[in-house]
Order: sequence, then structure tokens, then C-alpha cells
Amino acid sequence: MDEIIADYIYHMELGEIQEHKGMSVFPLYNGDDDTLYITLTEAMNAGLLKITELDNYGSVPELKVINQASVPVLLVDGEELAGAKQNRVLNTTILLKENSETVIPVSCTEQGRWSYNSLEFKESGNVASYRVRRSKSASVNKSLKNQGEFRSDQRMVWEGIDEVSRKSRVKSSTRAMQDVYQSREEDLEEYHRSFPLQDGQKGLLVMVNGEVMGLDILSSSIAYLTLHRKLLKSYALEAILMEGEDGFNGRDKAKSFLDEARLSIDEKHKSVGYGWDHRLEGPGILGSSLTHQEQVIHTALFRDHPDDMLGMSSYQQRRSFRM
Repeated sequence: MDEIIADYIYHMELGEIQEHKGMSVFPLYNGDDDTLYITLTEAMNAGLLKITELDNYGSVPELKVINQASVPVLLVDGEELAGAKQNRVLNTTILLKENSETVIPVSCTEQGRWSYNSLEFKESGNVASYRVRRSKSASVNKSLKNQGEFRSDQRMVWEGIDEVSRKSRVKSSTRAMQDVYQSREEDLEEYHRSFPLQDGQKGLLVMVNGEVMGLDILSSSIAYLTLHRKLLKSYALEAILMEGEDGFNGRDKAKSFLDEARLSIDEKHKSVGYGWDHRLEGPGILGSSLTHQEQVIHTALFRDHPDDMLGMSSYQQRRSFRM
């Protein structure tokens, strides 16, 4: 692993555990604040970001972004964009250059629509659900390794959304991930109230039913403030779908996850925007990290469960491992 990222993970501080039902959250802290950039939310609210289809015909895995801000804009892996011909999510974290036009890699999160409902995209207020982000991250890692492209396995993304829809008992006319979030709005609000943002918080490490799911952390507490709700919902939706399982959520497991993460293998690729995109893989862990000017901007790490582990009961999982 790159020394900068390994050192960054080593110095992560775990806050006091917060718990609700089967989900636990450790607020994450790390070093000084960096105000190098603004977020997607801030840029769109200020009218400084224009996101459209590549052209009138559109291209499922690509979108065009015009950044009119005089500072970089951070787009975070998994953030969803709604509108145009179909909703999409970011395939990786990108630090857009100021006053720039960029083609960004995305995945579709609305399989049943390919027609305009708006000319420009807006943010949906969501980050892709945990299991969609995790499988998407794995396929992007593979694509970069084999083809040098930030492409996901679109079929796997759709299958992940279909699975979440089935478990949520949601029937969407366009098979849209956004409809799943809307159907669980009240439940997700309950989770949001249970995990309030802490002063200086830059990220979160999440456990569900006694197992670490993953973490997200940014270099700026101000940026994280705007992303806290979206990132929390991504993990909370998973917790809702897995409610009823037993498991002990503890600090030792969280620390072990960080220790394991530092042993990950790191493949470095030039980012679409500023900096370097690091793809991280280790025993039971995968994810990515964006660095720029010797600084870690965003890191996302996921527990790499076997494909059939999520959604199984604890008893089923134990039987699967013994067979």
C-alpha cells in the first residue's frame, strides 16, 4: 500500500460508538481539515455545475460535467445523479478541476428508462446502497486492472438493485434505485436521527449485526458534513434489510478492520480529475482512495464478503463456511 494512505489509515481515530438496532457507527477523525474543494451538493446548489448526457444520443457509462467553479469540486464514489435519460452513479471519486469540462465514468441505476425527463442531472440525495457500491467497486478494480478503464460490470449493478428492491418489497416501473430509498424514507430517517454528526467528524466506520461493513472518510469535515446523510443512508439501507440478526459490535473489530486495511495491495492509476486513484485489495477487503498533492482526499473501504453471504442469516453463513 502507498505509504501516504497506510499512514493515513494508521492515524484514523475512532470516536464513541453510536448504536441503533443492529447497526453501529464509529465516527472517524484524522488530522487537519482541508478546504481545497467544494462538494457536488455545494456546487449544484450554487449553480456552478452542469451535468448532462455526453450528447443527444447518450452513453450509459459516461456523462459530461462542466465545472464553472473557481475551485475543484469533489464527486464521491457512489453519489447518484437523477434525470436526463436515466439515473446514474459515480464509478469512482473524482476531484474535478476548476473551470473545466470532464467526461466522467458512471453506472446506470434505472434499468427501465432510456428517455429524457430533463436535460440536466440533479443530485438524488442518495449514495448507492452498500451492496451496490461494494460490487461496483470490485468490478471497477477489475476493469482498471484488465483494461485501464473506470468501468463497472453494469449487469452486476442492476442485479444488486433488483436484489435490494426485492428485499424492500418495492416494485419500480423503471427499476430505479431511487424508488427503493423513497419507499424506506421513514425507516432511514429513524437511522439518521440515531447517528448524529459529531464535531469535526470526517467519516464513519459501520458495523451491522456484528460485522464490519466498511468505511468512508474525507479530508475535510466541512465536506463530510454535506455527505454524512447520504453516506449514512447507504449503510442504513443494508442494516434495514438485515434486521433481526444477532452479533456483537465492538471497537476491537473496528480496529482490526483498520489494521487489515493497511495490509492491502495498492494499484495506482491516474484519476479522471486531479490526483491519483488507488485501488485497494486485501484479504477480505476492497476499496479505493483518491490522493492529490501528497494528501488523501477520500477513502472508501468495504468488507469483501463472498457473493452469497449478504442477506443470509447467521446460521446460513456458518453452514456455508463449514460446507
